[in-house]
Amino acid sequence: MADDPGAAVEELLERVVTALGLDATVEITDDGETCTGTVHGEDLGLFIGRHGQTIDAVQHLAQRVSGARSEHGRRIVVDAEGYRERREAILRRQADRAAEDALRGSRPVALDAMTASERRLVHEYLREHGEVQTYSEGDEPDRHLVVAPLAP
Repeated sequence: MADDPGAAVEELLERVVTALGLDATVEITDDGETCTGTVHGEDLGLFIGRHGQTIDAVQHLAQRVSGARSEHGRRIVVDAEGYRERREAILRRQADRAAEDALRGSRPVALDAMTASERRLVHEYLREHGEVQTYSEGDEPDRHLVVAPLAP
């Protein structure tokens, strides 16, 4: 399976879709850096799971079965009908609000617990802000990101 990350991801996603009894198709795209497996269909809530827990678990499995990180250096992404893009937009809005609140109140603002990849996205997004800093606190699964004003 690990010789072709795309084939490994496709096989895994098709098995998961079948096991969940979903009427969906699987599409694989690979740009040489990122291999993306996208599940297309209606009513994919079961595949995404509460707060994205299921899709994140499937993505973790896809990374493991594809061997992509160690052998091919490719990032593996599993998506379902634009979930990742919608989630990223939500996280950016939360980050913007937290930065505004931190600056307005001159105090750190803690965001809700999120996955490591979500925390990384917010860290990178706010890195360019210039007036705030970010850091993570707590232990998994309750690890969260804090947005704080930079000291003058």
